Amino acid sequence: MYNLENYDVIVVGAGHAGCEAALAAARLGCRTAVFTLSLDAIANMPCNPCIGGSAKGQLVREIDSLGGEMGRAADATFIQSRMLNKGKGPAVHSLRVQSDRVKYHMYMKKTLENTENLDIKQAEVTEVCVEEGKITGVITRLGAFYGAKCVIITTGTYLGGKIHIGELNYQSGPDNVCAALQLTDCLKKLGLNIRRFKTGTPARVHRRSIDFSVMEEQCGDEFITPFCFDNTFILENKVKCYVSYTNEETHKIILSNLDRSPLYAGRIEGVGPRYCPSIEDKIVRFSDKPRHQLFVEPMGLDTDEYYIQGMSSSLPEDVQLKFMRTIKGLENVEIMRPAYAIEYDCCDPLELYPTLEFKKISGLFGAGQFNCTSGYEEAAAQGLIAGLNAAMKIQEREQYIPDRQTSFIGTLIDDLVTKGCVEPYRMMTSRSEYRLVLRQDNANERLLPIGHKYGLVSDERYERFLKLKETLDAETERIKKATVHPSEELNKMLTEKGTSPINQGVKFIELLKRPQITYRDLMPFDSGCPDLSHEIIDKLEINIKYEGYIKTQTEKIAQMKKLENKKLPSDVDYKTVSGLRLEAQEKLNKHKPLNIGQAGRISGVNPADISVLLIWLAGRQGGQNG
Repeated sequence: MYNLENYDVIVVGAGHAGCEAALAAARLGCRTAVFTLSLDAIANMPCNPCIGGSAKGQLVREIDSLGGEMGRAADATFIQSRMLNKGKGPAVHSLRVQSDRVKYHMYMKKTLENTENLDIKQAEVTEVCVEEGKITGVITRLGAFYGAKCVIITTGTYLGGKIHIGELNYQSGPDNVCAALQLTDCLKKLGLNIRRFKTGTPARVHRRSIDFSVMEEQCGDEFITPFCFDNTFILENKVKCYVSYTNEETHKIILSNLDRSPLYAGRIEGVGPRYCPSIEDKIVRFSDKPRHQLFVEPMGLDTDEYYIQGMSSSLPEDVQLKFMRTIKGLENVEIMRPAYAIEYDCCDPLELYPTLEFKKISGLFGAGQFNCTSGYEEAAAQGLIAGLNAAMKIQEREQYIPDRQTSFIGTLIDDLVTKGCVEPYRMMTSRSEYRLVLRQDNANERLLPIGHKYGLVSDERYERFLKLKETLDAETERIKKATVHPSEELNKMLTEKGTSPINQGVKFIELLKRPQITYRDLMPFDSGCPDLSHEIIDKLEINIKYEGYIKTQTEKIAQMKKLENKKLPSDVDYKTVSGLRLEAQEKLNKHKPLNIGQAGRISGVNPADISVLLIWLAGRQGGQNG
């Protein structure tokens, strides 16, 4: 072993979690290094070439508001943009963009290269060094020691990676990049609980072998919404995506070859994601469905590779080709990269603080799929928080714990460290009890002041945010006073929209509260309407139309915050708390919750236990005051 350099923060892995972690730490003034098995795999998209989607779009907007990079990278490299769930309420509106896979990688790699305080190293980290319970650095496969005050593990699916295709399996990370095979043993020796998960990816096929004319077209939005709130890129849809479906013959071929599936033959040990199953798993679990939807999407502008979303598989290559050729438009399909399943090692997130630092080892953090999540967006969100908190720890500043009441990122992390998970975690809007308040359109209002407080959002950007907020507030106040007077044209519009006409002046805001009416509908009838951006108009409408629901959720949030503010001591033995059930004592001692609110979300701790804790805490505080 030989000594090379010393850093404040070392990030192990340069996927979506690693990139955000390294950028956050470096931008906050820490001397940072990010280690990757291959420079060509930085911010790779091995699963699907898109950013966002249902609930994931909310995460990307929140990452952007806190000063992260994913939203900006998506805006810079997207080739098609769509807002999902527009026919439903605003709580589930989610932006999704089809990205150019290679350009996204190149954008993020260049961003890392151009960031001050940040070094990029192509090397395999094989050991994390700890002395007296504290991180001291890492050792690479070549025997180099790099000193560090904090280390962030963001190994994705490379840690102990094993690929399965039919009867074949071999050690590998995604896309046949070598796996990280030695670090797991080191982490186990340090006392971390390591588990085995699996995920999968669909085949890539050649454009010339697809008959798009028989598929359903899926075009991008006419009015494009950027991920980045202060976007400066020209936003333009450049491609079409397509939809096709499996059928009875597809299902027949898959079912007749299940004995060749490593998943059903018992050759895969890892637990797979419930909400993103393989095509063989879908057909077995949902045997009543005659077909399953597939999305045929380009990998980029400068390649003929297409991706079949919704058809991940670990079946043998010959079976993959056979069942794919039963699908409309894919009768002559040519597979360029076969689908595969991949197993990998990850930690138990219950061993993490909400800061994403390990409880057992000071200065060791985890983020991304290493923390039992799935998805680029979930990974990037955790990477940002881990990088920020590593920097705060080194600088002896207050660390940031995102909470459920203010962000989906808080929901994600709270679920991981409080409830744990037995399968790869995927964010969904239904996971948040406050989703009407945690919309993607108001992420800036919720989180940008926090990003500015910690130094990841510039003063200039914060000033622009304040000016936009002033504009929104001013127009809200104006329409409360502005009166719209009846006219033949106005009443014709109201009738055509399916709502009653008016015979006397009505406040603008009262007409806007009608479900059928939009701000743009009323603009021709109010000469005082200012020239507002698409973003501000949409936000204004949501605030007005859902005012009552938002108020109700805001009141619930205030109640929960009272519980979150009741801090629990870290050194208490809950076996000494009289009145707690045995199960609650065991769970509380295991989790060591930071506050009453978190304690109430631990499985096995019931409302009666919380009442006992509240009484005990009040008595303890009263005794200390006395």
